[in-house]
Formats: sequence, structure tokens, C-alpha cells
Amino acid sequence: MLSGLLVVADRYLGVEEDARLNDLLAALPGINCGGCGYPSCRAFAVALLSGEAVPAACSVSPPEAHRRIADFLGIAVGTAARQVARLACAGGQDLAPSYGLYQGEPNCAAAAVVAGGGKACAWGCLGHGDCEHACNFDAIRMEAHGLPVVEEALCTACGDCVRVCPKDLFRLVPEAEPLWVACNNPQAGNGLLEVCAVACTACNKCVYDASGWLRMDGNLPRLVAGANGKPPRAAIERCPTGAIVWVERGRYQRGTAAQQPHPLVAPLLPARILSTSQDGRYP
Repeated sequence: MLSGLLVVADRYLGVEEDARLNDLLAALPGINCGGCGYPSCRAFAVALLSGEAVPAACSVSPPEAHRRIADFLGIAVGTAARQVARLACAGGQDLAPSYGLYQGEPNCAAAAVVAGGGKACAWGCLGHGDCEHACNFDAIRMEAHGLPVVEEALCTACGDCVRVCPKDLFRLVPEAEPLWVACNNPQAGNGLLEVCAVACTACNKCVYDASGWLRMDGNLPRLVAGANGKPPRAAIERCPTGAIVWVERGRYQRGTAAQQPHPLVAPLLPARILSTSQDGRYP
């Protein structure tokens, strides 16, 4: 009886699928990365068919694919501000010491559970490469000192690195935004340089030099929402550590004050070994 009612309900109440859906899905990447703002390529296709999205919103497809989709649907390609992932940390093993030597599963998620991973800066990158492994587009590589580097030309803003980082260090930001604060430590003062040579000390110099574009928030400079025009490069010039940088075409540039070589920070002798037990549990 119930099955019969369901058949009747489907016949009279069901929504007919757009005949163009399958062809549209074949034209999309099919990787369900979420970079377009929708949870899957199918959801994005449905949004395209309903007029809620534009082809340019697909961050994986090249411009020629955008044009083919637009021609197929008889709509404009549209525009979308391209986003990329950036890391709010510049303290690799050469610039940020450790208080402990972690031994265990070689991933950040496991290390973070054991005394925060042993890094002197509790907010810093642990360097085990969870983000690199999570990236399906080869847009992240680990450099020689254990710090992830994002190749912005390959980044699709899928958000996998954001979700996997236990220190919450990745942000999705507009690619065209030239200012980036490569620090996530909310403390202040020159004492921070003992835990990271490139930490933001909350000296406020960048805010003074770009007051219309930057403000201090929790001892870190943040972009002012709705600021008009491009921020001045002067914002980075007096930063003593290079915590705030200028980004152009994926290349990070420090200001004049921070271009002197940083003194190498020797890793501290670990007070104890941080490790997981045989069964994977933590002490």
C-alpha cells in the first residue's frame, strides 16, 4: 500500500530533471572540491541551470571550459574573484625553535595532541605536512625547513588545507589582495622573538602607515572591511620581522626593515621526548 502511494506521489509531485544536467556534469571537473561554493559539481550544475551561479565560479575549470559551458547554456561567463589559500605562519624550523622532540605518527593532527606538538610558539605550524597530503591539486609542498608553501597558480580554494590544519593556520583570501599577515600568534611584545624570529610583535607600525586599510585585532593587524582602493606598499616597509608581507603573483616580499638576514634560531634541547604509545594513545 505504502509503495503504491510513493509511486503515485513521485509521478504527480516529482520535479522533472533538466535534460541538460548530464551534459553539464560532463563539462565540469567532477572532483567535488567545493571551490565554487557548492558542496559538489552536481550542486553547482543545478545552480548554473537555475541561474544562481555563473560558469566563472568554477575555480578548477580553465577559461575555455567556462566559455563552453556559457555557450551551452546561453548565458554569460560571468566573473568571480579568484581565491587562494595562504598560511598564517612563516616560522619554519630555522626560525622557530622547539621545546620538545615529537616522536610518533608523522602528522600534525597527532603531534598537536601531544603537548601541542612541542613547538615553542604554540600557534605555529608543526611542519608534518597534513596540508600537503590533503591537497588534491599538488598546490602545496613542504620546503626544506618544514613549512608549507602554497603554489597559488595551482590552488583552487577547495578548503581541504583549511579543514585539515589542527592549528587553524590556513585562510581562503582573494588572490588579488596584496597584504598578508604571516603570523597567528595573538600575543605582543619583543619577547615573542624568543619563540619565533618572524613573529608579529604588535608594534603597530603597519597600521600607522596604512591606517585606512589595516587595524589591530587581538594584537595582529587585519584588513579593514570595505576599504577602498589598493593598500599602500608602505604597510610592509617598516615591519621589523617581516610578519606582514606583500604578495604579487604568488610571490611573497618582505619590507626594507626585514630584509636583513634573520639570526638563526637554534632549536632548544628538548626537555623530554613527546611521543605516542604503542597502541596509538597519548600519555
